[in-house]
Amino acid sequence: MTTRSMSADRPVSVDLTEAPLRQARNSAALWTATGRCRGHEVIRRRGFVAVDGDVRAGLRILIQEPVLDPDELAEVSELVGRAAGTVNAEDPFSSTDLSHLGLRSWQMPVMLRRPGPVGEPALDVIRVRRPEDLQAAERIVIEGFELAGFTPHRPGELFPAALIEQPGVDVFVAMHDGVPAGAGVSVVDDGVGSHYWIGTSPAFRSRGVGRAVMLGSLAHVAHLPVTLTASKLGRPLYESLGYTVAAPSTWWASQ
Repeated sequence: MTTRSMSADRPVSVDLTEAPLRQARNSAALWTATGRCRGHEVIRRRGFVAVDGDVRAGLRILIQEPVLDPDELAEVSELVGRAAGTVNAEDPFSSTDLSHLGLRSWQMPVMLRRPGPVGEPALDVIRVRRPEDLQAAERIVIEGFELAGFTPHRPGELFPAALIEQPGVDVFVAMHDGVPAGAGVSVVDDGVGSHYWIGTSPAFRSRGVGRAVMLGSLAHVAHLPVTLTASKLGRPLYESLGYTVAAPSTWWASQ
């Protein structure tokens, strides 16, 4: 995979058929930045990118092409076999079968939002710059996504301090009556934005926090095409913000 500037925000044209490839590239950009900030090994091949972490972070695999060659598939199998922690693999093309590795699988849609204006969030949404706000975002994401591997919370483990210094990477926190209530990450890479870890603290669910996080983080990329991978619960929110389903993405994880 060629190296690109993650901060490039020149508008590009992306249609629904291109969305899986764009999502693949953007995910690889995020996880490459995250892995390097954590000091984990980043493995880059034509058909996949892998971040080989420790027992708490586990192994993350980002499929980058619809077809892996035999050597790439063999290397993926080897990485999974020796992973220190849990395994998570993302295939936006839904074309690589990893069932032989004993992984469970499910599908979520890749969605695309074309450039266009966005509304104002009903809550205050800040772009994280202070360590205490980054730690608040960590706690929200760990609780909201029930990331057992990152409990108990160790500040800087999920979101290293250097992550927000990476070109194109931003972390956002939504405040509810002055209390951090929701969080999310956005990445701009090669003229396309994407969103990750859009989560709400359990104590603030059903109060419009997720919508506020999305609107706040969309504001600086509204002029760009933006992709994401939607959960079943999140899909109605994203559709209401102008996202359209492009294709199914298959995710694989250790049992």
